[in-house]
Amino acid sequence: MIVVEFKDVEKAFGRFKALKGLSFKIKSGERVAILGPNGSGKTTTARLMSGQIRPTSGTVRVFGKMRIGEDVKKRMGIVSHNLFLYDDLSAYENLKFFARLYGVEEEKVKELLREFGLWERRHEMVRNYSRGMKQRLSIARSLLNNPELLILDEPTTGLDVEGRERLFEWIKDFESTLIFTTHNLSEAEKLCKRVLMLKEGSLVFDGESKEIENKYQRVMK
Repeated sequence: MIVVEFKDVEKAFGRFKALKGLSFKIKSGERVAILGPNGSGKTTTARLMSGQIRPTSGTVRVFGKMRIGEDVKKRMGIVSHNLFLYDDLSAYENLKFFARLYGVEEEKVKELLREFGLWERRHEMVRNYSRGMKQRLSIARSLLNNPELLILDEPTTGLDVEGRERLFEWIKDFESTLIFTTHNLSEAEKLCKRVLMLKEGSLVFDGESKEIENKYQRVMK
Protein backbone atom coordinates (compact mmCIF):
# COMPACT_ATOMS: atom_id res chain seq x y z
CA MET A 1 0.00 0.00 0.00
CA ILE A 2 1.24 3.48 -0.88
CA VAL A 3 0.93 5.67 2.23
CA VAL A 4 2.40 8.92 0.87
CA GLU A 5 2.68 10.00 -2.76
CA PHE A 6 4.06 13.26 -4.16
CA LYS A 7 3.69 13.84 -7.90
CA ASP A 8 5.35 16.86 -9.53
CA VAL A 9 4.82 18.90 -6.36
CA GLU A 10 5.82 22.53 -6.30
CA LYS A 11 5.37 24.91 -3.39
CA ALA A 12 5.99 28.65 -3.62
CA PHE A 13 5.93 31.25 -0.89
CA GLY A 14 5.63 34.48 -2.83
CA ARG A 15 8.51 34.51 -5.28
CA PHE A 16 10.45 31.87 -3.39
CA LYS A 17 9.99 28.34 -4.69
CA ALA A 18 10.55 25.95 -1.77
CA LEU A 19 9.86 22.75 -3.74
CA LYS A 20 10.50 22.17 -7.45
CA GLY A 21 8.71 19.23 -9.05
CA LEU A 22 9.09 16.80 -6.15
CA SER A 23 7.95 13.22 -6.84
CA PHE A 24 8.25 10.09 -4.67
CA LYS A 25 6.20 7.29 -3.11
CA ILE A 26 6.44 5.82 0.38
CA LYS A 27 5.01 2.39 1.08
CA SER A 28 3.39 1.10 4.27
CA GLY A 29 5.97 0.12 6.89
CA GLU A 30 8.90 2.00 5.32
CA ARG A 31 11.31 4.04 7.45
CA VAL A 32 12.36 7.04 5.38
CA ALA A 33 14.68 9.91 6.23
CA ILE A 34 14.27 13.19 4.36
CA LEU A 35 17.80 14.58 4.49
CA GLY A 36 19.17 17.96 3.53
CA PRO A 37 20.65 21.22 4.82
CA ASN A 38 18.55 24.09 6.15
CA GLY A 39 16.46 25.58 3.37
CA SER A 40 16.40 22.40 1.27
CA GLY A 41 12.62 21.92 1.60
CA LYS A 42 12.41 19.27 4.33
CA THR A 43 9.93 21.07 6.58
CA THR A 44 7.81 22.19 3.63
CA THR A 45 7.60 18.54 2.54
CA ALA A 46 6.57 17.45 6.04
CA ARG A 47 3.95 20.18 6.29
CA LEU A 48 2.45 19.21 2.94
CA MET A 49 2.11 15.54 3.83
CA SER A 50 0.62 16.37 7.23
CA GLY A 51 -2.00 18.66 5.68
CA GLN A 52 -0.75 21.88 7.31
CA ILE A 53 -0.30 23.53 3.89
CA ARG A 54 -1.34 22.77 0.29
CA PRO A 55 0.86 22.50 -2.80
CA THR A 56 1.04 25.32 -5.34
CA SER A 57 0.89 22.70 -8.07
CA GLY A 58 1.15 18.92 -8.37
CA THR A 59 -0.58 16.39 -6.12
CA VAL A 60 -0.02 15.10 -2.61
CA ARG A 61 -1.84 11.94 -1.55
CA VAL A 62 -1.84 10.41 1.95
CA PHE A 63 -3.55 7.05 2.39
CA GLY A 64 -4.73 7.53 -1.19
CA LYS A 65 -6.54 10.80 -0.51
CA MET A 66 -5.72 14.24 -1.86
CA ARG A 67 -7.81 15.96 0.79
CA ILE A 68 -5.97 15.55 4.08
CA GLY A 69 -8.95 15.97 6.39
CA GLU A 70 -9.60 14.86 9.95
CA ASP A 71 -10.19 11.25 8.88
CA VAL A 72 -6.64 11.12 7.50
CA LYS A 73 -5.05 13.12 10.32
CA LYS A 74 -6.45 10.70 12.91
CA ARG A 75 -4.29 8.02 11.33
CA MET A 76 -1.05 9.98 11.66
CA GLY A 77 1.17 11.41 14.36
CA ILE A 78 3.10 14.65 13.82
CA VAL A 79 6.04 16.29 15.56
CA SER A 80 6.90 19.64 13.98
CA HIS A 81 8.33 23.05 14.84
CA ASN A 82 4.83 23.85 16.11
CA LEU A 83 4.64 21.62 19.20
CA PHE A 84 0.81 21.70 19.40
CA LEU A 85 0.89 22.04 23.20
CA TYR A 86 -1.05 24.24 25.61
CA ASP A 87 1.32 26.16 27.90
CA ASP A 88 -1.37 26.81 30.54
CA LEU A 89 -2.11 23.11 31.00
CA SER A 90 0.05 20.53 32.73
CA ALA A 91 1.76 17.78 30.77
CA TYR A 92 -0.82 15.32 32.05
CA GLU A 93 -3.71 17.62 31.09
CA ASN A 94 -2.26 18.16 27.62
CA LEU A 95 -2.04 14.46 26.86
CA LYS A 96 -5.41 13.76 28.47
CA PHE A 97 -7.01 16.41 26.25
CA PHE A 98 -5.60 14.88 23.06
CA ALA A 99 -6.38 11.37 24.27
CA ARG A 100 -10.04 12.31 24.51
CA LEU A 101 -9.98 13.68 20.95
CA TYR A 102 -8.64 10.36 19.72
CA GLY A 103 -10.82 8.21 21.98
CA VAL A 104 -7.71 6.80 23.71
CA GLU A 105 -7.76 5.34 27.23
CA GLU A 106 -6.11 7.41 29.97
CA GLU A 107 -3.73 4.54 30.70
CA LYS A 108 -1.93 5.38 27.44
CA VAL A 109 -1.27 8.90 28.80
CA LYS A 110 0.43 7.44 31.88
CA GLU A 111 2.43 4.99 29.80
CA LEU A 112 3.83 7.68 27.49
CA LEU A 113 4.66 10.13 30.28
CA ARG A 114 6.72 7.38 31.93
CA GLU A 115 8.24 6.32 28.61
CA PHE A 116 9.58 9.82 27.91
CA GLY A 117 10.75 10.60 31.45
CA LEU A 118 8.06 13.17 32.30
CA TRP A 119 6.07 11.31 34.94
CA GLU A 120 7.63 13.02 37.96
CA ARG A 121 6.71 16.46 36.57
CA ARG A 122 3.41 15.49 34.94
CA HIS A 123 1.37 18.02 36.96
CA GLU A 124 3.64 20.99 36.19
CA MET A 125 2.47 23.65 33.74
CA VAL A 126 4.04 23.19 30.33
CA ARG A 127 5.07 26.87 30.22
CA ASN A 128 7.65 26.00 32.91
CA TYR A 129 9.17 23.18 30.85
CA SER A 130 12.49 23.50 29.04
CA ARG A 131 12.54 23.30 25.25
CA GLY A 132 13.78 19.72 25.48
CA MET A 133 10.98 18.68 27.85
CA LYS A 134 8.38 20.29 25.60
CA GLN A 135 9.83 18.40 22.65
CA ARG A 136 9.60 15.11 24.57
CA LEU A 137 5.98 15.87 25.46
CA SER A 138 5.22 16.71 21.82
CA ILE A 139 6.65 13.35 20.75
CA ALA A 140 4.53 11.59 23.39
CA ARG A 141 1.45 13.45 22.09
CA SER A 142 2.16 12.27 18.54
CA LEU A 143 2.08 8.64 19.68
CA LEU A 144 -1.20 8.69 21.59
CA ASN A 145 -3.29 7.34 18.71
CA ASN A 146 -0.85 4.55 17.72
CA PRO A 147 -0.37 6.25 14.33
CA GLU A 148 -0.12 4.34 11.06
CA LEU A 149 2.06 7.18 9.78
CA LEU A 150 4.47 9.06 12.03
CA ILE A 151 6.02 12.28 10.70
CA LEU A 152 8.94 13.59 12.76
CA ASP A 153 10.22 16.95 11.50
CA GLU A 154 13.69 17.39 13.00
CA PRO A 155 12.49 15.97 16.34
CA THR A 156 15.92 16.04 18.01
CA THR A 157 16.02 19.86 17.95
CA GLY A 158 16.30 20.99 21.57
CA LEU A 159 16.44 17.46 22.98
CA ASP A 160 18.98 16.66 25.67
CA VAL A 161 21.02 13.43 25.59
CA GLU A 162 18.42 11.52 27.60
CA GLY A 163 15.63 12.70 25.31
CA ARG A 164 17.54 11.70 22.17
CA GLU A 165 18.28 8.24 23.56
CA ARG A 166 14.65 7.68 24.54
CA LEU A 167 13.48 8.79 21.10
CA PHE A 168 15.99 6.61 19.24
CA GLU A 169 15.11 3.57 21.35
CA TRP A 170 11.43 4.11 20.72
CA ILE A 171 11.92 4.57 16.97
CA LYS A 172 13.75 1.24 16.76
CA ASP A 173 10.59 -0.52 17.92
CA PHE A 174 8.14 1.51 15.82
CA GLU A 175 6.50 -0.81 13.29
CA SER A 176 4.33 1.53 11.18
CA THR A 177 5.40 3.98 8.47
CA LEU A 178 8.01 6.49 9.70
CA ILE A 179 9.17 9.70 8.01
CA PHE A 180 12.03 11.52 9.73
CA THR A 181 13.39 14.86 8.48
CA THR A 182 16.91 15.78 9.50
CA HIS A 183 20.04 17.65 8.41
CA ASN A 184 22.13 15.13 10.39
CA LEU A 185 23.72 12.44 8.24
CA SER A 186 24.34 10.03 11.14
CA GLU A 187 20.70 10.24 12.30
CA ALA A 188 19.50 9.34 8.80
CA GLU A 189 21.87 6.38 8.60
CA LYS A 190 21.08 5.14 12.09
CA LEU A 191 17.29 5.38 12.08
CA CYS A 192 16.11 4.79 8.50
CA LYS A 193 16.69 2.30 5.70
CA ARG A 194 15.79 4.68 2.89
CA VAL A 195 16.85 8.27 2.34
CA LEU A 196 15.36 11.02 0.18
CA MET A 197 17.97 13.74 -0.19
CA LEU A 198 16.81 17.27 -0.98
CA LYS A 199 18.82 20.20 -2.25
CA GLU A 200 17.27 23.61 -2.93
CA GLY A 201 13.79 22.10 -3.20
CA SER A 202 14.69 19.26 -5.57
CA LEU A 203 15.12 15.52 -4.99
CA VAL A 204 18.75 14.66 -5.74
CA PHE A 205 18.96 11.13 -4.30
CA ASP A 206 16.52 8.33 -3.41
CA GLY A 207 18.12 5.15 -2.13
CA GLU A 208 19.36 3.07 0.77
CA SER A 209 20.85 4.83 3.78
CA LYS A 210 24.05 2.78 3.57
CA GLU A 211 24.82 4.51 0.26
CA ILE A 212 24.44 8.09 1.39
CA GLU A 213 27.74 8.99 3.04
CA ASN A 214 29.71 9.34 -0.21
CA LYS A 215 26.67 10.60 -2.13
CA TYR A 216 26.00 13.37 0.41
CA GLN A 217 29.49 14.81 0.11
CA ARG A 218 29.34 14.87 -3.70
CA VAL A 219 25.75 16.07 -4.12
CA MET A 220 25.89 18.85 -1.53
CA LYS A 221 28.99 20.53 -2.95
